[in-house]
Amino acid sequence: MSLFIKPKKPGKSTDEELLSDYRASGNLTVLGSLYERYMSLVYGVCLKYLKDEELAKDAVMGIFEELVDKVKKHEINQFRNWVYVLGRNYCLMQLRSGKKMELVNLDEVMEFTPFLHPDDNNREEALKALEHCIAGLTGGQKQSIDLFYLKEKCYKEIADITGYTLNEVKSYIQNGKRNLKICLERNSA
Repeated sequence: MSLFIKPKKPGKSTDEELLSDYRASGNLTVLGSLYERYMSLVYGVCLKYLKDEELAKDAVMGIFEELVDKVKKHEINQFRNWVYVLGRNYCLMQLRSGKKMELVNLDEVMEFTPFLHPDDNNREEALKALEHCIAGLTGGQKQSIDLFYLKEKCYKEIADITGYTLNEVKSYIQNGKRNLKICLERNSA
């Protein structure tokens, strides 16, 4: 399969001829000639859905990469209609995958922000409050929180030390964090 063979009369060949030629030879130049005819159509579709010029340009290139395999696998009656649908579906998938990355408020990510990063003036008070809240945790939560955060042990090491299962350790740490947050918020109010 040579990538450098020029297609036969690219301007005069029909879409069907170019498709057939590409399937037979695997020549990307032939596929490029066919795709070039509809690039502006694909770009328009991408721009319509993605609403960003740079994302649309990237999508046009991504769609070409998908064409390399998909053209060989699918029965294509009218390339123009087929590439339009392929472009639309590609953009919809891009939008769906983008929704998985939701924006989170920084305060939600930074746990116990005033307590883990207190001002120098409040450091002593914050540490006392944290010690008080840790003392109020149940046995498993207290032990797991102490080993995980203060002694920097991993879940597996905590399970080995305490005899708890990994799921119990995860649960104790998760519930302990939640209970600490509630306690610290209650004490700060």
